[in-house]
Amino acid sequence: MELDQGASLALMAIGPFVVAALAPLLHRLLRGFSHWLLALVPAAIFAFLCGYVGPVASGEVVVAGIDWVPALGLRLTFLLDGLSLAFALTISGIGALIVLYAGAYLHGHRHLGRFLMFLLAFMGAMLGLVLSDNLLALFLFWELTSISSFLLIGFDADRQAARRGAIQALVITNIGGMGLLVGVILINSITGSWTFAELLGSGDILRNSGLYGNVLLAILLAAFTKSAQLPFHFWLPNAMEAPTPVSAFLHSATMVQAGVYLLARMTPVLGGTAVWTTVLVVFGCATLIWGALGALRQTDLKQMLAQTTIASLGLLVALIGLGTPVALSAFVLYFAAHALYKAALFMVAGAVDHEAGTRDLTALGGLADRMPVTFIGAALAGLSMFSVPATLGFFAKEEMYLDLVVMEPTAIAVLLALVLGNALLGGVGLIVMIRPFLGPAVATPKAAHEAPVAMLVGPILLGAAGVVTALLIDWFGHDLMAPAATAVSGQGVESHLSWNINFASPALWASVVTWLLAVLIYRQADSLRTLLRRWPANWNADRAFDAVFFGLVRFSGAVTRTLHHGRLELYLVVVFIGFALAVLVPLLTMGGLDALMPTAELGNWGAVLRWPDLMPYEWGVVAMAVAGLVAVLTAHNRLVAIAALGVQGTSLALIFLLFGAPDLAFTQFMVEILSVVILTLVMTRLRLDELDKRPFEDWVRDGAIALACGIGVSLTLMVILTGPLDTRLSDFFTATSVPVAHGANIVNVILVDYRGFDTLGEISVVMAAGIAIMVLLKSRKAPPMPAPTPDPEPKPAKAPRRRRKVADA
Repeated sequence: MELDQGASLALMAIGPFVVAALAPLLHRLLRGFSHWLLALVPAAIFAFLCGYVGPVASGEVVVAGIDWVPALGLRLTFLLDGLSLAFALTISGIGALIVLYAGAYLHGHRHLGRFLMFLLAFMGAMLGLVLSDNLLALFLFWELTSISSFLLIGFDADRQAARRGAIQALVITNIGGMGLLVGVILINSITGSWTFAELLGSGDILRNSGLYGNVLLAILLAAFTKSAQLPFHFWLPNAMEAPTPVSAFLHSATMVQAGVYLLARMTPVLGGTAVWTTVLVVFGCATLIWGALGALRQTDLKQMLAQTTIASLGLLVALIGLGTPVALSAFVLYFAAHALYKAALFMVAGAVDHEAGTRDLTALGGLADRMPVTFIGAALAGLSMFSVPATLGFFAKEEMYLDLVVMEPTAIAVLLALVLGNALLGGVGLIVMIRPFLGPAVATPKAAHEAPVAMLVGPILLGAAGVVTALLIDWFGHDLMAPAATAVSGQGVESHLSWNINFASPALWASVVTWLLAVLIYRQADSLRTLLRRWPANWNADRAFDAVFFGLVRFSGAVTRTLHHGRLELYLVVVFIGFALAVLVPLLTMGGLDALMPTAELGNWGAVLRWPDLMPYEWGVVAMAVAGLVAVLTAHNRLVAIAALGVQGTSLALIFLLFGAPDLAFTQFMVEILSVVILTLVMTRLRLDELDKRPFEDWVRDGAIALACGIGVSLTLMVILTGPLDTRLSDFFTATSVPVAHGANIVNVILVDYRGFDTLGEISVVMAAGIAIMVLLKSRKAPPMPAPTPDPEPKPAKAPRRRRKVADA
């Protein structure tokens, strides 16, 4: 069943961009309270979405759209089903807390208003992405997340590391963006559809298409780059150069989850094949282990959490690849649990750094007494990451083990990878939760104290949400998890979550093994870190990116120096050679001269090269044009050449005028007048009475190019005039000029309406050329003054006068 909600859903998706535009002004007016007001926007969106939980849980799908490009049948449509609702609730709910946190974290920063603008635009881009029903709109919002994240990661533009991290994230994710564009176009070419609502019934068409492999490769490239899967994982840790509010939002609910969302959304139409399952499970499990081990190498709290995000994204990808109803239920549960505890832990890390002056694990300890509320938030989130009972993380872990505890080699291998990965993540969760807060107090760079209220609201509420959702697991499973898993699966998924824990279940014992391993990893964390740091790091993906990037920069510089050498003469030679080839090659190789050949073979060249029937004055204008051309070629100095060029161009304008094209004639007159004036002004920098002597080989080269261009244009015109006149285009302009464009002058209508952007481009080029010429003329240096003539007889030197001292006024 579908509900048409009009423009309300569309306005909710576009609204954050409007508020983002107003954020700097609001911050300037309200100063320290602007973040409290701006946080109401995502909070209102969250409340609005909560009203759809019941209808979506009962099987309803909310659709809304506005006309986008009606001529092409495109509508900007938005879709709210179980999957998009789960993501949108996470984005808006966590987004409201992030805005509050950012206002306190960057309090007093001179660019806080700009930061809040970028942050709200980032949230709007992600909301638009998960709500888009149109594939082209999805691509548009996909690219907007890359641009807004680039602005946020590089917010502290004075630091080289921030600039590098922003550029790296933009380059990698844009590679995937191009892959997504290719995939979207291929999907439309196969199915003829632009919307997900129509694609849900086209799965077999895509899977049976010969282009299925190409579509799959394009979608996987987009998802793997966005969600930092091996081998594109390296950009995510470098994105930690962004302020902590960005990291908390980026890693929990926004850009890195976009690739996961894309894979989940495409599962009904691309999933279910062996290659889909194999690729997602293998790469997902490899990314899980790699990221978890990478977290143990670190001592920086943000870097540890960033590496665990890579691992968690790999886990989500593997669950999507498994594709069973239980695995997809586990995917939804783990997505929600991870978003809650990861955002809270990043906020905790930022609070520790903000109030203690460091986030290095080896320089922290005993903060629980001085930052008790922060410690409570860390404990709630860390326990969910460790997946103890009474947290949502526990149910997510139980669900992902449920289908894998069978005696089947592939299932056992995947189960071992998940157990090891979850154990590593649990160990890191214990480290982040315990090491900075418990144990003996350590002197920190700043006297540690509790963070402001706006920085504490997020960790406490998100940490508590992980517990509350676990206590209400029946409601959560029925109203949120089941509809989302159903949307991913394409078929009904029922919730079986409850507090009736079966102690004989193999999945529970797999969880016990996971906990024991996690505790062991926590206790041996220092030894494991030392061991992992012995791994050779001389060459990795991050350094490979630098090598490729700087190699590309050097290659571009070499190409630029080769092609843009500053010699205008060679530029013109290349341009006209290209023009001659573009005209002659199709005529000679693609049958362009077929219309002339029958007549020529009969020897009747007169029918082809017949003399026109002109009046004497018309022949006079043609003769004047030829005379002007001869004068240009034989001019004995530059001034005569400029004047002769004007004569030749004026003759062409008169030909246009005589043969019924007054508009073209007027344009030609204006161009010729301006050309002569500009050439005269420019040439005043040179001596106009000199003759430009050129080597014989230059005459031969330029003459050959000129003849080739002239012959090509002449043959093209002859071919056109020999064939029948196709009047479809002129008939179209004649029929639509007045009723559509409201102009009786067809030429003007074509220039202004039908070719509006082209004409604007031409005007811009002429304007830029005029400005450049004006600058050149104004920068002309005055001629040097003649040297003074020396006196015939030197005068005797005078004795210097004694100057009187004058007191200052």
